[in-house]
Amino acid sequence: MKSIIAEDLVKTYDKGAVRALDHLSLDVEEGTVLGVLGPNGAGKTTTVRILATLLNPDSGRAIVGGIDVIKHPEKVREVIGLSGQYAAVDEILTGWDNLVMFGQLYHLGKKQAVARAEELLEQFSLTESARRPIKTYSGGMRRRLDLAASLIVKPKVLFLDEPTTGLDPRGRQEMWGVIQELVKGGVTLLLTTQYLEEADQLADEIAVIDHGKVIARGTSDALKKQVGGERLQIVVEQSHIAQTLEIVSRVSKNPATLDEGMRLISAPVSTGSAALIEALRELDGAGIHPLDVSLKRPSLDDVFMSLTGHVAEELKEEAKK
Repeated sequence: MKSIIAEDLVKTYDKGAVRALDHLSLDVEEGTVLGVLGPNGAGKTTTVRILATLLNPDSGRAIVGGIDVIKHPEKVREVIGLSGQYAAVDEILTGWDNLVMFGQLYHLGKKQAVARAEELLEQFSLTESARRPIKTYSGGMRRRLDLAASLIVKPKVLFLDEPTTGLDPRGRQEMWGVIQELVKGGVTLLLTTQYLEEADQLADEIAVIDHGKVIARGTSDALKKQVGGERLQIVVEQSHIAQTLEIVSRVSKNPATLDEGMRLISAPVSTGSAALIEALRELDGAGIHPLDVSLKRPSLDDVFMSLTGHVAEELKEEAKK
């Protein structure tokens, strides 16, 4: 069953001069995570805003939790949670006050709002700091509180728009753990990110968006296979470069390339570890002792570069439409 369906979404600005979404279509199976990758301005945030009822498309259709987003936005809001790129919490209030306030905004009674706030504070390891003003929280704590606020009504569908932007590696790892627990509990998640490692870690499937369109979709492994096979990489002393180039080209049956600065010789191989072993035997026979040897699988960075023509930027989406 599909928890999220977007069909032919179009959104333009400046009287049609800027096309943020260009017949974008995607869907997400219930209880799974779809990671949405794309460069700045690709349309990720615009897509989330439409699906979360914050923005109407010029044309197209969107269904979330079985409900038409355009016809019944108020009903969609009852089954979704949204955490944007920035923590939407009141810095003057305490963490406890913020969550109770959000509960009451969702029309929970005071007793129910307090109970839910305390449950979420415990779940997100914020109980000890619950009575402190938000302005004293670290970036990671604010992000956790913001995510907790989006879960007040126990949503079936959750939209996370670059949820770990600005967090240090430890904070990002902590947030990943929280997200994984939510998915285990049955939540359907659409996650936009420019951290490729994040998509690799969390997403069941990945959709790559560029210029308002989905240009590729599949599992992480399937997308990596589109780029090509593994690469044999060998670093040697300067005096052995020419001979190593010949050996690697012969073993791989492909022209080897040289990064002169790193003295790194590489070539695509179809036989994986067998090619690595053969290359090492030939190098040993020639009296060459490599400084480093590796067999590199394509990464999501390689996929992103191949599909969009540039590397992913770990920056927020600039266009605030």
